[in-house]
Amino acid sequence: METWEVSVPDDRAEQRTCLICGDRATGLHYGIISCEGCKGFFKRSICNKRVYRCSRDKNCVMSRKQRNRCQYCRLLKCLQMGMNRKAIREDGMPGGRNKSIGPVQISEEEIERIMSGQEFEEETNHWSNHGDSDHSSPGNRASESNQPSPGSTLSSRSVELNGFMAFREQYMGMSVPPHYQYIPHLFSYSGHSPLLPPQARSLDPQSYSLIHQLVSAEDLEPLGTPMLIEDGYAVTQAELFALLCRLADELLFRQIAWIKKLPFFCELSIKDYTCLLSSTWQELILLSSLTVYSKQIFGELADVTAKYSPSDEELHRFSDEGMEVIERLIYLYHKFHQLKVSNEEYACMKAINFLNQDIRGLTSASQLEQLNKRYWYICQDFTEYKYTHQPNRFPDLMMCLPEIRYIAGKMVNVPLEQLPLLFKVVLHSCKTNMGKE
Repeated sequence: METWEVSVPDDRAEQRTCLICGDRATGLHYGIISCEGCKGFFKRSICNKRVYRCSRDKNCVMSRKQRNRCQYCRLLKCLQMGMNRKAIREDGMPGGRNKSIGPVQISEEEIERIMSGQEFEEETNHWSNHGDSDHSSPGNRASESNQPSPGSTLSSRSVELNGFMAFREQYMGMSVPPHYQYIPHLFSYSGHSPLLPPQARSLDPQSYSLIHQLVSAEDLEPLGTPMLIEDGYAVTQAELFALLCRLADELLFRQIAWIKKLPFFCELSIKDYTCLLSSTWQELILLSSLTVYSKQIFGELADVTAKYSPSDEELHRFSDEGMEVIERLIYLYHKFHQLKVSNEEYACMKAINFLNQDIRGLTSASQLEQLNKRYWYICQDFTEYKYTHQPNRFPDLMMCLPEIRYIAGKMVNVPLEQLPLLFKVVLHSCKTNMGKE
């Protein structure tokens, strides 16, 4: 008897929680999904070069009620979860610099330099030796009691749109059409913002050409790995694990072939491509499984996993980390199912996720940043052109990327022998609820 159905929350319960303290998240702030409180705390800590101390064992519990008890552990968790300090405007004003759309991974040594204040001292020495600094003066620093409200942050960021259009012109290499002056920055607006009503517009020819090249690089043919099992056959844990490995091999092979067909393939070194692929291959496979290959994954593969019955020992030994991955995968599946991501959007999302300039060991980080922003804006152009009456569609798509990175990072810590059970639960739940819709 199947007992693995996981209920799907309704729209009201679908709101995400802050990755730092668990409070209600208000969007993507400095690279991760977080609340206004943790966003403001992180910004003040970095802008004011704060050095905190923990009176316990540097492992204090972070929750909505306890997050203010230890500032050291709160900042430590912000850094560990991937908040990007380089995305904070150096003048301390509202509005990020958008250096990265996803969380950044920094070493324990770098975290220790920030927590001890050593990195702040190095920055101070650098600027004292290289003329005037762009950093905010003490008089301009935000105080603990002067955290901007969501409303004031929204209006302040909206003023900066013209500056963002200059960025767009730089990275797209073309002039900005008049209607782009009304395009708000990601997460700086909601569907209820007093923007101009949607008007008929056309997609820029260069954007269309680059999107077409991205889609052409994709192998959208059905997966070739056999996933048909005859009725009545009981699939073992080893057999299901072997099938998952073969699927992963095929999907990884498709990613390697995809890289060679990218329109910007000749612009980066083989070393950088190797570095990028080794760091993002799990994210790319996860994204493709939830979108362009979802019918097979949540159809044929789900039918195979239904024929696998885990033992009592497997059930009892299943880890808490595995349960978190299950919950997040189910949420993400329903998010993608609701959005009905097009091939064009998928191709752009994949390129944006792949072109992560924060990965360690890259030789052309600045060039990667330019490519990343080029496809960021192209994706925004396309969604606003094709889905005129869905003003929040582009932010919704982009918020899925840090979630995919987080899940992929968590799956690494799930024991391999637990993967068959994990896939069984996720696929069964998603397929069951999909059948009810």
